[in-house]
Amino acid sequence: MGPSVDGAVGLAKVETELAYPSLAREGFVASRGCGMVPVDADTIAAIATALGEAGVGIVRVSGDHSWSVAQRLFETASGRPLRNRRRGLHYGRVVDPDSAMELDECVLLWMPGPHSYTGEDVVEFQVHGGIQLVQSVLRAALRAGARLAEPGEFTKRAFLNGRMDLSQAEAVIDLIRAKTDLASRSALRQVQGALSREVARLRKELLRLQAHVEVTIDYPEHDVESVAATAVVETGGRVIRALDDMLNQARFGQVLREGVRTAIVGRPNVGKSSLLNALLQRDRAIVTEIAGTTRDVLEEVVNVGGVPFRLADTAGVRETADVVEQMGVERTRQTVRDAQFVLVVLSAVDELAAEDWELLAQTTNTPRVLVVNKADLVDEARHQAWRARWPEETVVCTSMQTGEGLPDLREAMVAAVNRGHVEMEDLSYLGNARQLTLLQRAREELQLGVEAADSGATLDIVAVQLQEAYRALGLVIGEEAGEDLLDEIFSNFCLGK
Repeated sequence: MGPSVDGAVGLAKVETELAYPSLAREGFVASRGCGMVPVDADTIAAIATALGEAGVGIVRVSGDHSWSVAQRLFETASGRPLRNRRRGLHYGRVVDPDSAMELDECVLLWMPGPHSYTGEDVVEFQVHGGIQLVQSVLRAALRAGARLAEPGEFTKRAFLNGRMDLSQAEAVIDLIRAKTDLASRSALRQVQGALSREVARLRKELLRLQAHVEVTIDYPEHDVESVAATAVVETGGRVIRALDDMLNQARFGQVLREGVRTAIVGRPNVGKSSLLNALLQRDRAIVTEIAGTTRDVLEEVVNVGGVPFRLADTAGVRETADVVEQMGVERTRQTVRDAQFVLVVLSAVDELAAEDWELLAQTTNTPRVLVVNKADLVDEARHQAWRARWPEETVVCTSMQTGEGLPDLREAMVAAVNRGHVEMEDLSYLGNARQLTLLQRAREELQLGVEAADSGATLDIVAVQLQEAYRALGLVIGEEAGEDLLDEIFSNFCLGK
């Protein structure tokens, strides 16, 4: 199989720009032995599996010329060219388009558009998963008429072709990066349209409300302003309550996506490193009876009840002449300042020291759990006394030696972060910063509209607020999304997705 005029847009663009700058500006790419080929009908290719040794490696191609790329690279098991355009799997071998040298046995998956991930014609070459081999197949696809896909370009095309909205597209990267089962399930719900459907429902309610208000403004003889205002207050209040539920779930969804920055703090030898090891269920930190063993901040991620916690085991806080330990203590204080959540570890057998009081004061305004460790060395009356000392706080008595209290601690960690606002098994909206901002903006605009209607303001003012709320919800799912926003979102995706 040799090169043809129809393909070979795979020569690096930089080479074209250096050799043929004027033609490059016109949208042409140099093709060895084929003259010039326009690239307005873009066909893209990338490796869709992780780089590394594996049983299978996949090279994905999407675009108008996918079938011609497949024909140039694939031969059936009998050595014949690929002609059967039936959707599904074809067995044969993948060959170099220039030399016709066989690269590997191959299963080719052909998915004609619009019934494919991108909505375009898509072909996947499924070969053995050697790093060099998969890259050779990709290079062959580029020489056969494709160009290298940009990060996230397959999903971007799915969005542009109407296969998914923007919130679904954003959830794809959440699904890939999910650190827990709960995060994975929640991302999948969003990929399947949970957020999209709820936003669409609320927009429909706002649209009906807008129509009512606009008709009253334009044709006052058909309705009175007080009736329209009452509708705004009632329907607007219902939508606001729904937005509050979404915002609660979306904020907790951010926790599932990014993990909770958690500082484990306490004075030396209270059991901080032992607690880290117990939560991880492996020995990560060195544990000794020598005070000041931990000199730096150790960080690990642990799944607790479906929530990822980014644990930071810190140096014990105390006055010391050791320069290195002093640096560790200062890093501890900075870690506490940056933390979203704190586990303050105290000793059940000792009275509170100045360092304990310092940490308690420093973490007052941060969500926290007080962990009273070494509980196996004192009786139940002493446990009750520790809990009674902070009746408004969550106090958990634990023993790293026996495991006592660890299940209660894990439960308390999740409850402290969640604060009871979200049903863990019904978490449908992961929510990223962009979506949270837009949902909050929609709520604020709608709240202003409801307050204006309730106070007797003219319906023209109310109409403006309703329109702004409607527009903000539309931006959540990608309506009126500009090219700059799309580039920013999809640039965070991996190649091949």
